[in-house]
Formats: sequence, C-alpha cells, structure tokens
Amino acid sequence: MNQDLDTRADAYVLGLLDETALADLEQALADDTAWRAAVTRARDRLLPLDMTAAVVPGAARLWDGIAAQLGRQDAAPAPNIPPSLPPQTPQPANLQTAPRRWLQLGLVASVALCIGTVFGGNWFTAEPVVIAVLMDDKGAATAIVEDFGSENARIRFVNAVSVPAGRQMQVWTLPSAEMGPVSLGLLQTASTEGLHPPALPRPIAGQLYEITLEPEGGSPTGRPTGVILAKGLAALQTGT
Repeated sequence: MNQDLDTRADAYVLGLLDETALADLEQALADDTAWRAAVTRARDRLLPLDMTAAVVPGAARLWDGIAAQLGRQDAAPAPNIPPSLPPQTPQPANLQTAPRRWLQLGLVASVALCIGTVFGGNWFTAEPVVIAVLMDDKGAATAIVEDFGSENARIRFVNAVSVPAGRQMQVWTLPSAEMGPVSLGLLQTASTEGLHPPALPRPIAGQLYEITLEPEGGSPTGRPTGVILAKGLAALQTGT
C-alpha cells in the first residue's frame, strides 16, 4: 500500500498526472495525512533534480519583460544574455512540470537582477545578499525574493496570483539538501511583503527559493506539500 502511495506521490511531484487526477490529489492533501507524508517523501527523494539542473541561456526578451513588470523605466541595459536555444518539444503544462526549466530560467533572471544593473539608485535601504526571480511553469516571472541574510527577507510579486479560499501561499528556501526546505513565511495576497525566516546559514548563489499553495495556516508537515506556484535559484549580489 505504501509503495503504491509513494508511486503516485512521485508522479504527482514530477507532474505526470492529468488534470483530473491532479485535482483529486490536491484536494486529498487537506485531509489525508498518509498522502501528505507520501508527497513529503517524494519531494525529498527527488530533491537532487532541483539541485543539479544545468544552466540554459534565456532569451534576451526575458530581461525586457521583468524590467517592464518592475516599472523601472530608467533601468540599465540588460547584461549580454546569449540567444535562447532552438525551440523544444512543448512540455505538459500543469503546475508541477519541468522543474529543471523553472530553475534554469530562474537562475538566468536572477543574474540579470544584480544590484546596480536592474534596480539602480537607492531602491533598497540595505543591500540583499542574494536575489532570486521565481518563475512559473511556463517560464514567466512571478515574484522576486531578496534575502538579506539576517533573518530578514522580502518578496515582491510582479504577476498576479489567485489564492483560493482556505489556502495560503508559503515561501520556502533550501539552504542545503541536508537541512531540507525551510519556510520563510505565509502570504495571503500577491503583494510586497517582509519575510522573517528563522536563523539560517548565510544564503549562497544557486540557493533554491519557491512558493507553494498550502492549507490555511501553512503546510501541516513543515515541508512543502502543495502545488508549486513558482521557483528559482538565487544570484549572489555584487559586494556581498
């Protein structure tokens, strides 16, 4: 029985389910403790996929979209980003698919957002240690996380996110595979919010950040269990 549950959990985390099965299992997360535990095990088991994704060049238009969403008309020119790869076979479009593509695009966008290149001027009162651009499963920027490395972080949404009744967004980071995912805080709306994570090691380049949709009050397991809304890798900022 546990083996069958773990097999379904692996398929759920990898994004291999059709829309009907995905909706049914999402609903079960709220009430079925055995299913939540299986999803947590699957995420831990498949974590190396997130940790080993190779970097793929992003399209130059990626910078233009992010700069426009931030409303920064005076932003400096984008870094020289190589052209995108030739068109690939489309991937399934449910919210759990293509973890590598999420991380690849997120890392490219994060590098483009280095202080002085994107924001310029005195946008921050303090300089973050890292910045991560979190991308949805289609490669669109959803939010930007600034981690100041002193039990303070900030998230700013650049695209709207709909949160169903009885659910909340939860922001996570992965300081290391050994430590596992750590919650940075809960969000009800897609707005600019301060985050107050627990004491963690100083954030590093390539650190994973993500947003999941969890039951109201947060994940019941202390680990991500819900749909991944967006994720990305951090870029170390100049001078930190």
